[in-house]
Amino acid sequence: MINAKNIRKSFGTLEVLKGVHLNIQAGEIVSIVGASGAGKTTLLQILGTLDSPTNREGCAIQIDDIDVHRLNEKQLAKFRNEHIGFIFQFHQLLPEFTALENVCIPAFIKKTRRSDAERRATELLGFLGLQERLHHKPNALSGGEQQRVAVARSLINHPSVVLADEPSGNLDSESANNLHRLFFELRKEFGQTFIIVTHNQELANMADRKLTMVDGVILQ
Repeated sequence: MINAKNIRKSFGTLEVLKGVHLNIQAGEIVSIVGASGAGKTTLLQILGTLDSPTNREGCAIQIDDIDVHRLNEKQLAKFRNEHIGFIFQFHQLLPEFTALENVCIPAFIKKTRRSDAERRATELLGFLGLQERLHHKPNALSGGEQQRVAVARSLINHPSVVLADEPSGNLDSESANNLHRLFFELRKEFGQTFIIVTHNQELANMADRKLTMVDGVILQ
């Protein structure tokens, strides 16, 4: 599913990633833990093609058997939209749109027919227990409900992998626990692969594998 070798990233003289190697199997749920500043979010952004490694010529990143470094910007945007789902600590829903409309946005970018996008979004929101909240805007939803809308949005295009960056960091403990269980239900229902960066040790320990980052590398 994901095979990454020798990922390095520097910001000026600060070397954040120092040669990260990573192999994720399809259907795995993998957590990444580590102290703040260890490079977790930077790694996730590079795996999600939102950023590039400093040593672009010296590393390799394959997702779904596709070498992402061979893609131009237009191809990369299309690949990201169709193959990768993102869940962030702050849901980043657009406040002027309803839950249904927010979930549909990536599908509209993919040029999916509106009727098909809305049907898929309705199914996902129903699966997540939000069938009564389809036409509510974010300010009318609880924090947990907003994050579940964000989860549905990440799944709308049937991505190969979902990347989650502190997905429960802004939730109360009950909502966080519900979200943690949800990831495993989604894997069972849809076969998703998840990479989850988290400081929540309970969530990290639930994963199939827990990887620890220290000073820009993953400890083996």
